[in-house]
Amino acid sequence: MSFDLVVKHANLPDGRRDMDIGLSGGRITAIETGISAEAGETIDATGSFVSPPFIDPHFHMDATLSLGLPRMNLSGTLLEGIALWGELKPLLTREALVERAVRYCDLAASQGLLAIRSHVDVSDPRLVTAEALLEVRDRVRGYIDLQLVAFPQDGYFRSPGAAELLERALDMGVDIVGGIPHFERTMEDGAKSVAALCRIAAERGLRVDMHCDETDDPMSRHVETLAAETVRHGLKGRVAGSHLTSMHSMDNYYVSKLIPLIAEAEIDVIPNPLINITLQGRHDTYPKRRGMTRVPELMAAGINVAFGHDCVMDPWYSLGSGDMLEVAHMAVHVAQMTSRDAIRSCFDAVTVNSAKAMGLDDYGLEVGKAADLVVLQARDPIEAIRLKANRLAVVKAGRVIARSERRQSRLTLPDRDATIIDPASYAPREG
Repeated sequence: MSFDLVVKHANLPDGRRDMDIGLSGGRITAIETGISAEAGETIDATGSFVSPPFIDPHFHMDATLSLGLPRMNLSGTLLEGIALWGELKPLLTREALVERAVRYCDLAASQGLLAIRSHVDVSDPRLVTAEALLEVRDRVRGYIDLQLVAFPQDGYFRSPGAAELLERALDMGVDIVGGIPHFERTMEDGAKSVAALCRIAAERGLRVDMHCDETDDPMSRHVETLAAETVRHGLKGRVAGSHLTSMHSMDNYYVSKLIPLIAEAEIDVIPNPLINITLQGRHDTYPKRRGMTRVPELMAAGINVAFGHDCVMDPWYSLGSGDMLEVAHMAVHVAQMTSRDAIRSCFDAVTVNSAKAMGLDDYGLEVGKAADLVVLQARDPIEAIRLKANRLAVVKAGRVIARSERRQSRLTLPDRDATIIDPASYAPREG
């Protein structure tokens, strides 16, 4: 037997070390020690951690890399970001949207981020964002799996014509039904929008991914309605609630009721650590709320929690680099998930959990799965997050699409020279 590519001496997510991975015909065909068969190419991963690719289940690709257009968000708030995006929308062109989105996809792929779910604002009657992102989906198909959500940014009921525009976007080929119930004029309208959007998804056989309760208001409880409508319409396992930041302000008694409802409905929860910690708590003085939903508690209840990047250099967030390890790193800090197992859970939240939330059945570092993987300059998931590890190689469909040299620095001191290698070899004691 011969292989197209063999990755030698890899450390794997399940803890196995010094394993060889054989790839043939775009599939993983062997994971074992000491593969000696011929290979078209060999990667020596000695001491390196090999992971399935990173997955981003929540992003806004129509806005990415638009920072400063037409002006900056001076307050840094969610609402000014929405207002600023409203100013930018009439100026958007298909060409500019495609150029920015493809540029971002190239950056993402270089970082081992090979699947993205992007919300697409369908509030503009031109639907230029949907047209552009559908073109991008086709253009990047060979290296990024791009899912698109029809997102009525200005409100399903609040924005004139939004209901018709959402249906048109779905008819054009947008994959998923989105919503923003907390942005409707009243709590009642928000609940009605959730019911209407879940009904559309059920009738069309589509998934749902709803911006839900992205607010500091503890009385914003639309995820409760989302859970009920998910069960009512038989959508279990096909619905995601994104953000859920109001949960960080809710009282514990109500949350003790809410989390079991989310678990019963099998809703995927998608916090966005970089953005939630930045946008929420803006109206607080001190003490100031952290902003992210209750990740450890949700995970403990068996709910699938997946982290999204949300924004990169757009009206809501002026930073970002397409690095899902940066997302996981922030989550460790915001959620105070600093135990060894908790840090590993944060790595899962940008890989396997996110793949589950997106319904990617062909994903994983297993024989028979797609030959997609990332070789990281780290020994394990914890070190990968700690160092935001360098990607030594990114493999898509059995072919290396990105490479980086090992990072190291030469330090010259008065009494000696030293080589600083990333990662530094600090092995913590377990137990």
